[in-house]
Amino acid sequence: MEFIKLTKLNKGDRVAIVSPSFGAPGVWPHIYELGLKRIREVFNLEPVEFSVTKKVGASKEERSKDLIEAFENKEIKGVIASLGGDDQVTYIKNLSIEPFTDNPKMFFGFSDNTHFCNFLWLNGIPSYYGASLFTQFAMQVRMDDFTVKYLNHALFEQGEFELESSDVYNDIGLNWNDVENTNKERVYEKNDGWFWDGETDVEGITWGGCLESIDELLRHNVQIPTLKEFENIILITETSEEVPSSHDVFRVYRALGERGILERVKGVLVGRPKAWHFNKQNTTEQKAEHRKDQRETILNIVRQYNKTVPIIQNMDFGHTDPQICMPYGAKVRIVSSEKKIFAEF
Repeated sequence: MEFIKLTKLNKGDRVAIVSPSFGAPGVWPHIYELGLKRIREVFNLEPVEFSVTKKVGASKEERSKDLIEAFENKEIKGVIASLGGDDQVTYIKNLSIEPFTDNPKMFFGFSDNTHFCNFLWLNGIPSYYGASLFTQFAMQVRMDDFTVKYLNHALFEQGEFELESSDVYNDIGLNWNDVENTNKERVYEKNDGWFWDGETDVEGITWGGCLESIDELLRHNVQIPTLKEFENIILITETSEEVPSSHDVFRVYRALGERGILERVKGVLVGRPKAWHFNKQNTTEQKAEHRKDQRETILNIVRQYNKTVPIIQNMDFGHTDPQICMPYGAKVRIVSSEKKIFAEF
């Protein structure tokens, strides 16, 4: 498992904005422009739009072309996904390898972008699971300081950094259809912190992503790491705005168990489950119950296959804010003896 060491960015560098899944910039241009503004003003980087970044309904071929051109363009130093979607499973696996292995650079995206992160991982290229343009950069009113801190680690800084738990969290969105919402603050709630189970100190290489996308990888027999490689992997998972039931989560985790994956992994890190969406507007109590059900489900099913692996849940990555852009295909140390986690950025 040899991974390329990515080159960090410098202030003023150009970064590609692409839409490998849904062409969200074409639907909500005001959110898109806010995200671009933040890239310029918060990070002093220059965003570059590609041919179908704003095209709603762009074909798989068009989106493939944008990804390839973003990596092959020598002036582009990093690539940021505008948002997720639901169809990368249909084409990412067919991408040519050489444009990416010949031109490795950092990629940021999560949710449906699990498929592209997995593709890069299989070809020895690390990425960052998180920090989509619409959801993190274009946060209403201002970017979260916690999010910015870890983005600075990823974009500009070399080394190992401690992962922390945010004091507060938000998973209740503001409707992008209303332009006025860009000036409204989201409501944040007190974070329960990490839920830690297991006593061993371990280290490994991260792999995983959105559990619904992992389900698709398994269903469609898309290539993932080998069982031998899973012996050195720390599994990272989180669930999306689909707010899957604990039973749905159980089935995917059981599949990971029956595939021989859970018995081999070094550790399991789980992002805070998103428990609210516009078509599932749960109360605070319902959200807490949803998180508890999922947490207990994951703990119980993993323990059926692996009695000792450390399992840390309710972490700040995935469909939650503020957010850690989790290093993907990078070394993570889980120090159970001190209840600390460190990651190579």
